[in-house]
Amino acid sequence: MWLIVAEKDKSARRIAKILFKDVEVLKRNGVKLYFSPSNKAFVLGLKGHIVEYDFPDELNDWRRTRLEDLLRARFVVKVTERDIVKTLIEIGRDVDRVTIATDYDREGEFIGFTALKVVRKVNPSVKVERVVFSALTPRDIRDAFKNPRDLDLNLAKSAEVRHKVDLLWGAVLTRLLSISANRFGREFLSVGRVQSPTLRLIVEREDQIRSFKSKYYYNALINVKGIYAKRRFEDEDSARSLLSSIESVRVLRFERDVVVERKPIPFNTTEFLKEASKFMKPDKAMRIAESLYMDGYISYPRTDNTAYPKTLNLKNLVEMFLGSEFGEFAEFVLKHGVEPSRGKETKDHPPIHPTSVASKGDLNRDEWKIYELVVKRFLATLSPNAKWEVKRVEFEHGFKAFGKVLLFEGWRFVYDYSKTEEIHIPDFKVGEVVVVEEKGVRREKTKPPSRYTTGKLIKVMERLGLGTKSTRHEIIKKLYDRNYIRGDPIKPTNLAFAVINALKDCVEVVTLPDMTAKLEEDMSAIAEGRMNERDVLMGSVRFLGRVLKGVDMAKLGEIVKEGIERDREEIEKKSVGVCPECGGVLLVKRGKKRFVGCSSYPKCRFSVPLPQRGRLIVTSKVCDVHGVKILRVV
Repeated sequence: MWLIVAEKDKSARRIAKILFKDVEVLKRNGVKLYFSPSNKAFVLGLKGHIVEYDFPDELNDWRRTRLEDLLRARFVVKVTERDIVKTLIEIGRDVDRVTIATDYDREGEFIGFTALKVVRKVNPSVKVERVVFSALTPRDIRDAFKNPRDLDLNLAKSAEVRHKVDLLWGAVLTRLLSISANRFGREFLSVGRVQSPTLRLIVEREDQIRSFKSKYYYNALINVKGIYAKRRFEDEDSARSLLSSIESVRVLRFERDVVVERKPIPFNTTEFLKEASKFMKPDKAMRIAESLYMDGYISYPRTDNTAYPKTLNLKNLVEMFLGSEFGEFAEFVLKHGVEPSRGKETKDHPPIHPTSVASKGDLNRDEWKIYELVVKRFLATLSPNAKWEVKRVEFEHGFKAFGKVLLFEGWRFVYDYSKTEEIHIPDFKVGEVVVVEEKGVRREKTKPPSRYTTGKLIKVMERLGLGTKSTRHEIIKKLYDRNYIRGDPIKPTNLAFAVINALKDCVEVVTLPDMTAKLEEDMSAIAEGRMNERDVLMGSVRFLGRVLKGVDMAKLGEIVKEGIERDREEIEKKSVGVCPECGGVLLVKRGKKRFVGCSSYPKCRFSVPLPQRGRLIVTSKVCDVHGVKILRVV
């Protein structure tokens, strides 16, 4: 008997249909199995991780457990998917061969290794092999099964250590902060190895915005030949004084250049999420990308690679889109020659690219958006570069103008996610004198730094070594879910300020990216066999021990409580009533639409729709029925 283990049911079903012609769908313990009688093969899909690490139950009481005891505690393995584990045991007894076909990355290797350990408890001598693929297409799957390899135990160990380290950091620091602020149960304050440095980035950017002092400056403008040239002044009088003496200006310099705008590099996970976040939340975009991968439409979406491997037949991939919704773009690429852009090459999966053709009717609206993005980016990376004509003109008295016109669309014909505008200006001759047709002064203000969008934040996290390609979007989602951030561009809540200010004041080291970035490097070193997993784990134990010895818990709790109290007072000032479901504070909120929602979101999801137009005025009158302040629309 033969057992094939896939990471999800969806991929198990697809693998079974590709490999076998006589697939029967069975159920055991409520778990789907895909069975081929002629091959005596079962294909079983997990639900990702089937176990998790935790502390012993006796350490679950936050009030009675000393934090130092967590550092000395043994890790226990708790089964999270009992039916799947039970099925693995039952089938595992009778098989003589196990093939691990989980996703090929750190987590996938660990998931497969965990499933194998379950089987080996009842069948220690079972043979095992590993198959590796980057797309769930017939060719990729068949090639992978023809060329199996060994499980990468170092890669699996690196993921195992990550889970233990993250549990340690999360448990110790979350309890430290929550206990100091007397916040227990559902009111606990979450802190994490990657979460806290990321939140600090957001809070400090908001601090920069709040402390920014805008200054006025003045642009003196002159209209010559129908275009405006400008010169900046710090004071209005100087700008007006110069303009009062000008009736014509001489051309001092005129340049015309053809500038090549290079095509974008292929999608790795970070670049993909940055682009997708322009129209969809990153965690949702990743979820859809994984679904498209399991359906065989795109390649594996978790990769650092931005260089197509030579083994990928790019021309064939382009040709498969001829006659499809993307046929016009495919013809354009083929007409100009398939020449890929190239970024950084890594040893993991190839860049994200389409693997089969889908039409709009095959996918739902959100799936189509992600699929269309992947296809257009892929075709753009193979298109010719764009070309611009750029003009720069400088007049006497320091006036300058700039223009640009698109000469050849190149990749921009295919990829419409990067917007730009042409600026038309006429030609000038050096030395010619042109009449000033119109002049004036425009007052402008310096602007603070912009808030992070989710896409920009993911890029910054990558640069600082915070998290991995597989976890960054999950960290951001967690910050939203814990009520630390709102909106996109991202704005931190008062609770976020309270937590980060307290941590910075008392245990600043846990909010800095250095330690967590070093740990990410250590995980990679374990995967490459250059470090021992115990050394990395004990490094975190010693580090957290120093944190606990040096922290003033009374001061930490006081700062957090003060911040939370300020948050409560501000919320009450904006209150329109009491939530009928949980007793929280009802506020006027804005997402895609405005509505009345509870301050306890996401724990409480009570909401009431509001008119989308007009200015809202909160009156002092209270509704006799609901006890909520009456809102007037003007």
